[in-house]
Amino acid sequence: MSTKTDKIDRLAELTASRETTTGNSLWVEAMRRLRRSKMALIGGVIIGAFVLLAILGPWIAPYDPTDTHTWRGEVLTNQNIFVGPRAENWLGLDHLARDEFSRMLIGARQTLLVGIVATLLGFTVGALIGGASGAALTLGGAAGKRFDTVVMRFIDMMLALPSLLLAVSIAAVLGQSLTTVMIAVGVVQVPIFARLLRGAMLAQGGSDYVLAAQSLGVRKRRIALGHVLPNSLSPVIVQSTLSLATAIIEAAALSYLGLGNPDASEPEWGVMLAQAQGYFDSAPMLAVYPALGIIITALGFTLLGEAMREALDPKLRS
Repeated sequence: MSTKTDKIDRLAELTASRETTTGNSLWVEAMRRLRRSKMALIGGVIIGAFVLLAILGPWIAPYDPTDTHTWRGEVLTNQNIFVGPRAENWLGLDHLARDEFSRMLIGARQTLLVGIVATLLGFTVGALIGGASGAALTLGGAAGKRFDTVVMRFIDMMLALPSLLLAVSIAAVLGQSLTTVMIAVGVVQVPIFARLLRGAMLAQGGSDYVLAAQSLGVRKRRIALGHVLPNSLSPVIVQSTLSLATAIIEAAALSYLGLGNPDASEPEWGVMLAQAQGYFDSAPMLAVYPALGIIITALGFTLLGEAMREALDPKLRS
């Protein structure tokens, strides 16, 4: 857990420096470096292509992804006869004679939906918890410190658990459904956002503008909620990009384990990967396609998130 919390705390500290040596704001300088980053460019292109395909999937998919009748006689799984890529089926047919290309396109939308909803859930709940804890410390007083201690010990307990194990446990309790996957993955993200925002607010607590506001007699509540909190959101925004990559992988893992959408006919990359497992010897590409989709998409969000983190880090400025 120490490595995980160290990374979170380090990202939170990056907001403590609001001005660069050139006098530009932190975000202006960060965006300038992002535009020069090849890692950010590659990540942005991957994410843009993924989002575009997910949005346009239903319109550009050549066939109904659930159609099992058109090419039914061409796929004979009991005889290990499968249909590979050809002119009318760019990625071939799956084990039920459904067009694999159409299923990949439609599956991208469901994968994106699960990742975004889960991340938004974790962001919202985590920000509420972390903001309340950070505000309690900023406001000061024994009650605020006790509140922060209780909340952070609970958050540390959640961080100590392996994220996938926690997500599987939650999904198993709630039952099989797409909503369950979103909730399970979102809950796993909560302690990360909570600790990150709380750490960023503590880093901002000693800034010059806070001391100036205190010397002018501004109420602590207004300082904490009106100034410290808005200025502490930078690392949380960066983390949301990285969390999207994790959410996509964990959602696919839950679907692979049979905890996702109970309707197996609906295309989703994790479900497609699980269905292809039994035919890996005869048709390995049925597993390769969704696996590559998951890997490349997660890579895109990771590259962009890491580029944003490095752009915000004053130690890495050239």
